[in-house]
Amino acid sequence: MKFADIVPLLQLEPLVVIDDLDYEIKTACGCDLMSDVLAFSQEKTLLLTGLTNPQVIRTAEMTDIRFIIFVRGKRPQEETMELAREKGINLYMSPKPMFECCGLLYQAGLNSENIRQI
Repeated sequence: MKFADIVPLLQLEPLVVIDDLDYEIKTACGCDLMSDVLAFSQEKTLLLTGLTNPQVIRTAEMTDIRFIIFVRGKRPQEETMELAREKGINLYMSPKPMFECCGLLYQAGLNSENIRQI
């Protein structure tokens, strides 16, 4: 699924945009435990999280995650957004809760093998 298809689906607001919206997303991970993200992340993963601290960016960098969506309308501090810019990680915000975001992604075609809420 192209990230461009996810933007209207989850009502995303861009915070830090680095990559083209044609980036192909293969899996999605809804998670607030960064240790689980480290353990279970796959190639071309989209991370959905309610955590907004710089540790999320550090975890994404270590796992090659290039797109993070902050759920529940959470907006990271400028420190987190600046680190994302430095590391080349895209940040978006959705007003929807994580459970709904995962459900919408599933309905849109990412199957159950590709979506995990940890």
